[in-house]
Parts: sequence; C-alpha cells; structure tokens
Amino acid sequence: MPRKPVRTRSVATAGYPKGEETRQRVLKVALRAFGDASYKVVTTRRIAEAAGVSLPTLQYYFDGKEGLYRACAEAIVQRYRRHTQAAAVAAAAMGHDGTAETARLHLKAVIHALAGLLIGSREAEGWAQFVARELRDPGPAFEILYENLWRPGVLTTTRLMARILHVPEGNPAARIRALLLLSSLLAFQSGRSIAFRTMGWSTIGRHQLAMVISGLDAEIDSIGRKA
Repeated sequence: MPRKPVRTRSVATAGYPKGEETRQRVLKVALRAFGDASYKVVTTRRIAEAAGVSLPTLQYYFDGKEGLYRACAEAIVQRYRRHTQAAAVAAAAMGHDGTAETARLHLKAVIHALAGLLIGSREAEGWAQFVARELRDPGPAFEILYENLWRPGVLTTTRLMARILHVPEGNPAARIRALLLLSSLLAFQSGRSIAFRTMGWSTIGRHQLAMVISGLDAEIDSIGRKA
C-alpha cells in the first residue's frame, strides 16, 4: 500500500513569520509526548497546550494526530540522514572489487556515524523513546522508519559484512551479524539506564563515546578473522 505523504505547510503559505519555528516546536513536544505514552493515549490538545499553540494551528500544520505522528517520523529520518549520509554514500560507492579490508573501513565509518548520532548526541535523546516505542509496538510511523531508516541501515551493514566474511550478500549469517552489530548500539540508547549502572557513568560525553567506539571497532576487527 502506498504511504500517504505527510502534508506540510510552508511559512509563506501559512502566513506566519515564525511558521517554521512554530512547526518545529510542536514536533519537539510531540516527539516527547509520543515517546512517553502510546499513540492512542496522547491527544493533540495535550500537545498543542504543551507547545503553546492553539489546536486549530496544530491541525493547520499537520492535519490531525496521525499527520503529526508521521511528521515526527519524517523528522527523525531527516536528522538520521543528515548525520549518516556521507558514510552511507561512501560505502555504497564501493565496487564489487572492493577488498574485505576496504569493507571493514567503511563498516567502521558507518557505525561511527550511527554511534555519534544515537549514543553521543543529545539530539537523539529527544526521539529515542519514540523510536523504541515503534520497535515494540508498531504504529502509523513504522513503515516510514523501516523503509527510510532501518532497512537501508541493515542493507548497507549486511553488504559490508558479507564482503568481510567473503559470502554472498544474501547469506543469512551476514544478515544476522549485521543485525547483532546494529542492535549493540541500542544498549547505550534505549538501554542507557542499564549501561550507565553497569559502567558507573552518569552521562555519555566525548570520553565515554570514544570508549564505546573503541569497543565497536574491536568487534568489527574480529569479524572474519581466525582466532
């Protein structure tokens, strides 16, 4: 089924000098609200009040709750692409004659970009719970996130993993290793409270992020190597 596009209003069309600022404020509040509670529980009235806008203004920009929910997912995808596109494009440009070591370097670059966004960025904290909720209980935003975020990430990682392991890209082992590597990032995002307790951390700053990336590099370096 074709995905219904999210309707947005331009600042000029809306007639508000600060229309985009208002729209972004509503999105920020909505991401938090939908992360804290289920889609069914959250109301647009509650979001409008928290964002300091009228309900008709919210309706005008987003066409109601489902439109707002989808817009939240689209915003997450845009931020994800902004942080990871360079590494993903470079990995995609690797030809079929690329060596396992070249693939390993590209895989590290992709994972570094993801770790920097998902673990080391305060920006991600605002929408981590939204994504986690969609993983647990898929709603109207699941297909947007899957097709534009999760699927491309898994395919890129699987392709690089297959090259490192010297197996076809469709090999189940390569897919499983790719999923496990990507899932390890969630230990420091949706599982952050457990990670903090285990590591004795109160935050993830530059030093902590460097330690996590070092561990990820070690894991990638071990792939396909004989003990």
